Amino acid sequence: MTIGLIREGKVPADNRVALTPSQCKWLVKKFAGLTIKVQSCSSRCFSDAEYQRNGIPVVTDVSDCDVLMGIKEVPVQQLIPGKTYLFFSHTKKAQPHNQKLLQAIIERNITLIDFECLEHSDGQRIIGFGFFAGVVGAHNGIMVYGKRTGSFELERVYRQRSFRRLIHAYFGLHIPNIKVAVTGSGRVAHGVLEVMNLMGIIEVEREEYCSRSFEYPVYVQLKGSDLYAHKETGGYNREDFHEQPQKYRSLFPQYLPHTDILLNGVYWDNNVPRLFEREDVQQPDFRISVISDITDDEHGSVPINLGDQSIENPVYGVSKTTLEKTEPYADNSVDVVAVGNLPNELPRDASRYFGEQLIKYVLPDLISGGSDILDRATIVRGGKLTEKFAYLQDYAAGITTV
Repeated sequence: MTIGLIREGKVPADNRVALTPSQCKWLVKKFAGLTIKVQSCSSRCFSDAEYQRNGIPVVTDVSDCDVLMGIKEVPVQQLIPGKTYLFFSHTKKAQPHNQKLLQAIIERNITLIDFECLEHSDGQRIIGFGFFAGVVGAHNGIMVYGKRTGSFELERVYRQRSFRRLIHAYFGLHIPNIKVAVTGSGRVAHGVLEVMNLMGIIEVEREEYCSRSFEYPVYVQLKGSDLYAHKETGGYNREDFHEQPQKYRSLFPQYLPHTDILLNGVYWDNNVPRLFEREDVQQPDFRISVISDITDDEHGSVPINLGDQSIENPVYGVSKTTLEKTEPYADNSVDVVAVGNLPNELPRDASRYFGEQLIKYVLPDLISGGSDILDRATIVRGGKLTEKFAYLQDYAAGITTV
């Protein structure tokens, strides 16, 4: 088998990779008959020279590879017919902006294994960049609050160049007695909690968070049963919620009068209740002044997410009166951080972590011929939607967006 690491084609270009140079070297040594090639790229976080020093060929053409691996969506014009691709396609929710991508994958008889769909049998995600998205998203949310209030300053993450150096940026940082709500329990939330603890923001229980003031900064972590309740029974069952989320309501509005910063890491699709509604922002007890929507769904769990920003310009304001986008840090507004490629601020750390998960859970099965995990993550096989993703048929046909 020959695996090709493709040059990222989406604009703006992503500088992460699925496998680092040393990981490629280890894989080639470990698996007899495996060849890895890297498509030349000047913007990748690991240089062509680093791959070459590890004995990995750097080429301009990867059309002779059996499997092609990237990170973000591959532009339609760059798709090579008949190949097997692994990347984040962002099509499983029938996202309108990637409809043509899925159509082209089918038309060109491609097999698509989506990184996002790699799951254990119980639905637990196997790989992803969530931890570093959480780290960067939490940092950015706290950073924006400091700039908005003038109470402290934080440098941008990408100027630190590594997670280790980022940690040193928190030494001596004095944060006022704010209240931070952290939503979610997955990898994103784990990254957020790492930053909260490094910054010296103290975890408190839900009841304390809503009932008292503190002389130091605090956060509360809100998981599934803290955030949602069945509309009829008032209870929460994780399996039922994931199967029928439309039967649940959000419990988050009770935290709106007590929260200064929301760091959002919950998974969302169209049937999941939003954390709050747009009109809640116009109420006098809406205290939140900064939201870092780390999972970044436009008009999703955070209904005032009005669209993506770039790493260079990550924040915009939303007027509490008109609910329209404003310049950041304006009076009577909420500042929103919404960036879809947050781990790009720590690309080498994030790529190394991602590759470790690939090697541990995915690549041995891919090299040896397949597995149930790979089957469950295959959206298209040889130009045909698999049974699990048959619900995308109309979307792929261009009839409608599900």
